[in-house]
Amino acid sequence: MDSLTHERQVEAIIFAAGDPIEIGKISQALDIHADIVKHYIDKIKRRYAEGGSSLDVVYLGNAVQMCTLPEYAECIRTALVLRRSVPLSQAALEVLATIAYNQPVTRAFVEQVRGVDCSHLVRSLAEKGLIEEAGRLQIPGKPIAYRTTQVFLRSFGLSGLEQLPELPGKAPEEYGDPETDLEVEGQIDFDEL
Repeated sequence: MDSLTHERQVEAIIFAAGDPIEIGKISQALDIHADIVKHYIDKIKRRYAEGGSSLDVVYLGNAVQMCTLPEYAECIRTALVLRRSVPLSQAALEVLATIAYNQPVTRAFVEQVRGVDCSHLVRSLAEKGLIEEAGRLQIPGKPIAYRTTQVFLRSFGLSGLEQLPELPGKAPEEYGDPETDLEVEGQIDFDEL
């Protein structure tokens, strides 16, 4: 099969997926190496940009998604009669930032950082698809750990977590491990029970 056919197949798969699709899945479906798939994606992106298209293909970690350019958001919203999304509150942004910079983390960790109950904010962020369960910790109570999602990356215009801005005042290696550094007042030593 020629390269133009593969490029068109990659484009068709990304379009048909609608949601983000992993580059590995495209690679497997077409039986070509992931680096070749990335090459075709870059060619598609260039073709869209050079041709003045309103479309783009964006990288979301190890996945890609076909999207419209941001400048067309308002007319699309109007045409589809979509309600304007409610912006996140300052508290929700703080919870999201805590999870993004320390993931995977438990709700208890987020509450310790913020000093207040965050259960409703964590639930709301999960419902919006900005965070998801990353599994359960193997400690008493088996609390749920949370991480950010591809929706988070897309919403903030990031292709990966490495694009998060540095936090002022601390180098990333100074943060430590959020779960092992977690100290809860009145913590019970279950080995002594």
